[in-house]
Amino acid sequence: MGQVTHEQVNLMLRLYDIRREPRLREARDWYVRNFKPTSLEDVMNVAAPNSQENAYMRMVLSYWDMAANIVNRGLIDEEFFFESTGEQWMVWERVRPIVGGWREMFKNPHAFARLEEHVKRMEAWRERNAPGSTEAMRAMMASIAARERKP
Repeated sequence: MGQVTHEQVNLMLRLYDIRREPRLREARDWYVRNFKPTSLEDVMNVAAPNSQENAYMRMVLSYWDMAANIVNRGLIDEEFFFESTGEQWMVWERVRPIVGGWREMFKNPHAFARLEEHVKRMEAWRERNAPGSTEAMRAMMASIAARERKP
């Protein structure tokens, strides 16, 4: 466990305050409830360009990509961050199926790479501290998705 500084704690609390901002809170709620794409076509259907939903999607993804970058650069102790957060994992899981297509479409192989790298390290940390928890979460999300698809 690394030494956590007051500055890191203050930055962590600032990131938490930003998450509580009403518009971002609304966007996060929308993302959890509605953003479950399996293709780029799904993204266009649920978050068409210039729509409120597209703005919500961009807010959530850019927030977590930024937060991940802060941690990746060592500005907040990684273990401290992992102990206190988990939403970024779900955000990545939802975008993971289509991120390759986005990278190709926008000719940007680095799109959401900070979040991807962060989540890889988070999963490794989880596996060391709670073996099997990541797969259990994926199974739970798949079960919920299957129930939502039933008529």
